[in-house]
Amino acid sequence: MERVALAVLAHPDDAEFLCAGSLIRLRREQGWTIHIASMTPGDCGSVEHPPEEIARIRRGEAQAAAARIGATYHCLEERDLRVIYNENVLEKVVRLLNAVRPQIVFTHSPDDYHLDHEQTSRIVRAATFAAPVPNFLYGRHIHPPLEHIPHLYYCDPLEGKDVFGQPIRPAFWVDISAVIEEKAAMLACHESQRAWLRKHHGVDNLVESMKNWAATQGHAAGLPYAEGFRQHLGHSYPQNNLLAELLRPVRS
Repeated sequence: MERVALAVLAHPDDAEFLCAGSLIRLRREQGWTIHIASMTPGDCGSVEHPPEEIARIRRGEAQAAAARIGATYHCLEERDLRVIYNENVLEKVVRLLNAVRPQIVFTHSPDDYHLDHEQTSRIVRAATFAAPVPNFLYGRHIHPPLEHIPHLYYCDPLEGKDVFGQPIRPAFWVDISAVIEEKAAMLACHESQRAWLRKHHGVDNLVESMKNWAATQGHAAGLPYAEGFRQHLGHSYPQNNLLAELLRPVRS
């Protein structure tokens, strides 16, 4: 059976910043098929280009980043600052899950700095639960429902804190030291974001910011570089830590 990991994050470059190191390791060490999806094409991420132009640019950058590791990029075509839990977007994500059939799904922390991130987290949580339910798309399935709920993992929130500045500690860390430069190369594909983040976020270098955060998490785990995760362990979700079994993580 094909083994598939799917990252569903809000914007182009979110996956590269938050979980690409683990995706690279799953691909290279375990032979998994990788899919990376963004809720939006990043249509508000520019002070130079109008929405449709920057969306076109950012889709291309996301495709180039995914292609570096042989992954497939998907855009769900919602819009920046308008990602809202509703029936239409939930159905989009369920259809994506049923099409690619992942055993592991990554998404944003339920608590994060950006409402697009938080809404994406809730939508993906609901979609992983709904994707195996035959009656959810009764009579309208393109692909059959999943056989079971996939393993769901929440990435670190940006800067590892909630909106009140309180720390959100990972349950475990994955060592990405050996793939940090490839993760950086994926993130560097998002060239259009450098000017935007400097203007809006006060971040001068996206790649160096990512490396600094990975080093911070690595230091907490006793590693050069790491990515932090929490697993969704609610009722009916898988209880074994498949990501840990595959990538031998360090626990907090």
